[in-house]
Amino acid sequence: MKILIADDHEVVREGLRQIVKKQNPSTDIEEASTGDETLNKIENNRYDLVIMDISMPGKTGLDILQILKDRNEMIPVLVLSIHAEEQYAVRVLKLGASGYLCKSSLYKELAVAINTIIAGGRYITTSLAEKILFDRKDGLSLLPHEKLSPREFQVMSMLARGKSVNEIADDLFISNKTVSTHRTRILSKMGMEKNAELTNYAIKNNLIE
Repeated sequence: MKILIADDHEVVREGLRQIVKKQNPSTDIEEASTGDETLNKIENNRYDLVIMDISMPGKTGLDILQILKDRNEMIPVLVLSIHAEEQYAVRVLKLGASGYLCKSSLYKELAVAINTIIAGGRYITTSLAEKILFDRKDGLSLLPHEKLSPREFQVMSMLARGKSVNEIADDLFISNKTVSTHRTRILSKMGMEKNAELTNYAIKNNLIE
């Protein structure tokens, strides 16, 4: 089995490596510390599983998932994050991830998550499964960011982190005009007028660090 561990913190990568090796000593493990390095390794290697942090320098985990989805590449990805499940889990699953795990539950649930995904399943915690099942009743109002499409959410996150239209266009390989169109729709859907409002909202709702 070959696994890629992608996280910008060396201590986290080492902890993940130890858990994986304890479960299966023969596992071939490679590492990446940035989003661009992660994508490059995925493009040039074949992995049974990618364990990837959602927040990395350069391209984020969301950016990488969107790129893989656009290319229709089906790669098992377990996304890790410091953010609570309700902030990102459903969105990363919609982008094609095979599972989502909050880092606070990492050492308790990682082995189960890996086994589930390697066996062809998708992994979310029982608490999140119950939330999805019972909390999304008809008539329950969505939070503003939950109204966005996956691409719009990706652009919103980049705008909230202070990236310019030109920078986003370069990162996502799309035109400036397309980014500007996304920005207009995002602001309209979220009832906002300026990028600063997006930043304040994203920070308040733990969507960016």
